[in-house]
Amino acid sequence: MSLVPSGQAINAEKQDLSKDAKSNLTKLAAWINDRNIPFLITSIGMIVMLLWAGSYKMTAPGAEGIVPLVSNSPLISWHFKLFGPYIGSDIIGLTELAAAILIIAGYMKPKAGIIGGFIATLMFFTTSTMLITTPGAIISVPGIHHMRYMSFLGLFLFKDLISLGASFYLISYFGRKAIFSENQSR
Repeated sequence: MSLVPSGQAINAEKQDLSKDAKSNLTKLAAWINDRNIPFLITSIGMIVMLLWAGSYKMTAPGAEGIVPLVSNSPLISWHFKLFGPYIGSDIIGLTELAAAILIIAGYMKPKAGIIGGFIATLMFFTTSTMLITTPGAIISVPGIHHMRYMSFLGLFLFKDLISLGASFYLISYFGRKAIFSENQSR
């Protein structure tokens, strides 16, 4: 039994979902599914975030803003040592822009979307680890021994863990589309 449904199975699942929904709650879920709203919000949100953040990293304030994050990361601190903070930040920004462009291209060419999602996955995995490695991201609760919580910096970094999940979702979505396209051409 295959874990990846064929294109026909995906379309059948959609039809069955709409047809079989009985309660208002399941009809709402079917309506959301039929209009592909989760993909649209996730992909457009990811594209906007990557374009905006990538562009900002290619400015002096953007480069200076990520120095404490990158400098404390064992996964990417070498990057600034090799290129310096400004060129290093430009490279990170260009990588984010490339991922966004590939995700946009994925609307027409799903394999491009898979590559864009994979680049975003690598980026967000790296930045998610900064939650642990950046001083001040997790701080103690005054007066309570061993109690910790995320500071505003920690919450800012935590969003990258959610973006990591969104990147995997995009790989999955574009992968299903690419598999369907490959099967159609046979």
